[in-house]
Amino acid sequence: MTNNAASLDEGIKVLIVDDEPSIRDLLTRHLRFEGFRTHAVANGADAVAWAQNGSPDIILLDVMLPDMSGFSVTTKIRSLGLTAPILFLTARDETEDKINGLRVGGDDYVTKPFSLSEIVARIQAILRRTKAPITQDAVLEVGEVSINNDAHEVTVNGEIVELSPTEYNLLHFLMSNPNQVLTKLQILDHVWDYDFGGNTAIVESYVSYLRRKLDAVTTEPVIHTKRGVGYMYRSNKKA
Repeated sequence: MTNNAASLDEGIKVLIVDDEPSIRDLLTRHLRFEGFRTHAVANGADAVAWAQNGSPDIILLDVMLPDMSGFSVTTKIRSLGLTAPILFLTARDETEDKINGLRVGGDDYVTKPFSLSEIVARIQAILRRTKAPITQDAVLEVGEVSINNDAHEVTVNGEIVELSPTEYNLLHFLMSNPNQVLTKLQILDHVWDYDFGGNTAIVESYVSYLRRKLDAVTTEPVIHTKRGVGYMYRSNKKA
């Protein structure tokens, strides 16, 4: 069989975080079969330590852990400046749980019970959108906001703004089309590689989080809502 994971990127390291031994073992065996390198831990403290020292390419993170929630783990990981994308594994399907996960810096979520093929598809989709080079230009600057693609860094008037990989890609897409209204479906198609069945709620959530981070440091809002249509990035500096 063709190893799609290996063709995407040889030696991808996956950190599996789940307190259920059966799930850890199942994910470990299947992902290794698909060509991934894996490391599995059972609690939040070990997850933070290994994320910091093991340099995983992606983290599969259970929301319910014995020592802290997956959301708290994510907050800690992001506070350390670690940008590895995070795929939440959750037993609950409530929208609020999913929104909380995205708000603290997660990139996607899968509801238990899940299929192993879906896990692999989600991993590959996340890695395609977070690892693939977005543009050949080293720097994209629109108004006060600047994106350095070589450093994978966003600054506003020289001040670094910490973004998750998906937030980074969303901002890049908006800034690449300044003063142009982009529909939610356009954004979903360009930023999210996985088929969300046309569910644009994830776009609304991410725009909200990104806008909150940028509004705190720009002189005026740069992401504007066109009600009933979509969103537009507007430069707040005249050329």
